[in-house]
Amino acid sequence: MKTFHLEVVAPDCTPFCGEAERLLVKTTEGYVEILPDHTDYLAVIDTGKAKITVNGTARLASVSGCFLSVKKNNVKLVVNTFEFADEIDVNRALRAKEAAERTLAETADKETTAKARAKLMRALTRISVAKNK
Repeated sequence: MKTFHLEVVAPDCTPFCGEAERLLVKTTEGYVEILPDHTDYLAVIDTGKAKITVNGTARLASVSGCFLSVKKNNVKLVVNTFEFADEIDVNRALRAKEAAERTLAETADKETTAKARAKLMRALTRISVAKNK
């Protein structure tokens, strides 16, 4: 099966670097699936699920932020956060969800509310990904 080179880069690590058959990831315009020989492409990544397929096996991950670049079968996914489903600490994600919900209930400040909404979305995504391993 044809593949492309995929590198996932986060601030503190490179969670994946190798050959992949497919990448499904959420952009600010919706989900996009990258396959071998995809046209050159650049997109802003949103908080959501990602799926990387290698040797016919798909791994689900939680991802947030930054960008996706595709150029001549070289794909780079630069993210703020990236966790494969089997690496997610669900209890930590549940605590983050509860903290974000409390902040949203207790404040009207626009900046604090925006940050709490982003934290809530990341927590909900992490919980959903972990449960759908």
